[in-house]
Amino acid sequence: MPSSLLPVLWTLPLAFILWFITFAIPPGNFWLKLTCSASLLATLGLRSSRKDWRTLFHFKPRYLWLGPLSAILLYGIFWLGKECSTFLFPFASKQISNVYLNKAQLDVRAIGFLLFFIMGPAEEIYWHGFVQRSLCQQLGSWKGLFLTTAIYSLVHIFALNFILLVAAAVCGFFWGWLYQREQSLIPVILSHSIWDVIIFVIFPLS
Repeated sequence: MPSSLLPVLWTLPLAFILWFITFAIPPGNFWLKLTCSASLLATLGLRSSRKDWRTLFHFKPRYLWLGPLSAILLYGIFWLGKECSTFLFPFASKQISNVYLNKAQLDVRAIGFLLFFIMGPAEEIYWHGFVQRSLCQQLGSWKGLFLTTAIYSLVHIFALNFILLVAAAVCGFFWGWLYQREQSLIPVILSHSIWDVIIFVIFPLS
């Protein structure tokens, strides 16, 4: 086993444990648990990738429009997905509504702040800047992308929500492909953070 994969392999069980605590154990504030979980994983990812920080966060001016534009495009995909899924599957509407049940646990402005400044960046640092980058280096670009997407989707299984699993897979692939294309986390973080705020705070789909 390549030694470069060891940090990923020991943090992935931790990711599953943290997502289990966040989604399946009721006590505690969902948003704060998710913030702490994502931040811990991002910290571990950054520590393991400290030699590659300059590469991970290299900047191009076009990222300032690519990030927001891709976020709007992804929101459009989700809007269309909602219309199709609620038409095709009787359970879809309820499962989509369940995704928003935790909004009452925290002021919507605080949720927006956490999503934009902490959760979005932290998830991208860990899942694509650390996990995907490591897997792609060992397995190749497309195998690494698909495996990262599968794992990212699977950690959401503890929510017991099929629509959320599909949504996580779509997001994981979309942002993973964007990272693979640009080889920088900046446009991906912008896309993720802006999309989070749009879909959970500004224009929820339920």
